[in-house]
Amino acid sequence: MQPSTGFNLISFSGKMKILHLSWMVFFISFFVWFNHAPLLGAIAGSLGITMAQVKTLLILNVALTIPARVVVGMLTDKFGPRIVYAALLIVCSIPCFMFALATTFEQAAIARFALGFIGAGFVVGIRMVSEWFPANELGTAEGIYGGWGNFGSAAAAMLLPILALMFGGEDGWRYAVGVTGVLSVIFGIIWYINVTDTPKGGTYFKPKKVGAMEVTSKGDFVLLLIMKLPMYGALALLTWKLSPTGANLLSENFVVGTYAFLVLLYIYEVYKTFDINGHIFKQPVPESHRYDFKQVAVLNILYFTTFGSELAVVSMLPLFFMEVFGLDMVYAGLLASAYAFMNLASRPGGGWISDRMGRRKTLIVLTTGLAVGYFVMGLVDASWPLWLAVAAAMACSFFVQAGEGAVFAAVPLIKRRLTGQIAGMTGAYGNVGAVVYLTALSLVDYQTFFMIIAASALLGLGALFFMKEPDGHITEVNEDGTVELISVT
Repeated sequence: MQPSTGFNLISFSGKMKILHLSWMVFFISFFVWFNHAPLLGAIAGSLGITMAQVKTLLILNVALTIPARVVVGMLTDKFGPRIVYAALLIVCSIPCFMFALATTFEQAAIARFALGFIGAGFVVGIRMVSEWFPANELGTAEGIYGGWGNFGSAAAAMLLPILALMFGGEDGWRYAVGVTGVLSVIFGIIWYINVTDTPKGGTYFKPKKVGAMEVTSKGDFVLLLIMKLPMYGALALLTWKLSPTGANLLSENFVVGTYAFLVLLYIYEVYKTFDINGHIFKQPVPESHRYDFKQVAVLNILYFTTFGSELAVVSMLPLFFMEVFGLDMVYAGLLASAYAFMNLASRPGGGWISDRMGRRKTLIVLTTGLAVGYFVMGLVDASWPLWLAVAAAMACSFFVQAGEGAVFAAVPLIKRRLTGQIAGMTGAYGNVGAVVYLTALSLVDYQTFFMIIAASALLGLGALFFMKEPDGHITEVNEDGTVELISVT
């Protein structure tokens, strides 16, 4: 890992070059992932779909990212972030172009579901940044990466409606979406040409086996399997939402088959987890090689509320302003972008505060603020002045995104060689939250939706009682069997 030399954000060399390129490709991935949100009104009119079908597209957009983040996390730990991020951006341009060319709801739904895979790019950059920055700068670096990259959703809300109007006509939205696909290919190539997985001479630690996350105690083995259940539950919830009793997009037989497949897949995951970790039942793992999976579980729960709510709110906020305040598409998109706009400062701020105040204390303060913020959002209606509603959204978003920054200030300090998988599972929980919240939105009004998020934040506060500050070092085993002690203080 590169030695600490401080932050020089105007530099484009060494670790700062890696940081800037990392947030740029993350920015593009979110720009593509949320290219539909500010254009939903035009898309609905062009395809002739109902508001219920529009909300189904919102859920589909975040569904595949649940397993994708886990898979991409494993691939990143195995093959390195350079090749994985490049491949992800280039391959995901295909469903982006498919969505731009869709003429029916079914085509749009399939493309939107497949495009959810690009949301997994986030975990790749988490591993890349952790390889290049020392621990005392890691919270700030990961916060800048996450915050400036996350701004891609705000940029989509601000720029794509204008771009669609510039192209003009009923198909203006198609050209706007198509442009994001072209950018995805271009930045995938730029990334591959310009980065390396570690600084010169650095060691890229890899998991001993790929297929399931490593744990180091029997209790952690059980907890890992328990924490996997909500991920399958979210996919089952999505299947129900698309069943004949929901959006009627899937046949009854297909729904039953999907439920059976999810059960079999979970059984297979139990088998693979035992295959990777069966040795812990025969011989205890040396204390110096252990890590506490409970830390991962706490961060999963916190990210469910923080990033899960951000994904859901970014998806629906343009519609919220259009329907509650009667605004047009461009104006509503610009105002809604204020929520994600805060990412530029709030997520890096959360990481920076965490570097200085400690991980646990920072998360307690920010999660409390998140709960209060969404409670206030739940009070917003047409009687509010528009400026006050926007101010409430921005204030709420600060605590949401700063909380995300604080979560991922802790992720890379748990176990270096598993950082991709830990980031993948934690990130997947954000998408689990998004599926749960967006499903709730399809069943309740906007005010109740915000109140549900506020109430769920209490679960995160409860989980923080089980969190502890990271230890002063991480023990890693090199491929040649030698042991290396890595300081995280």
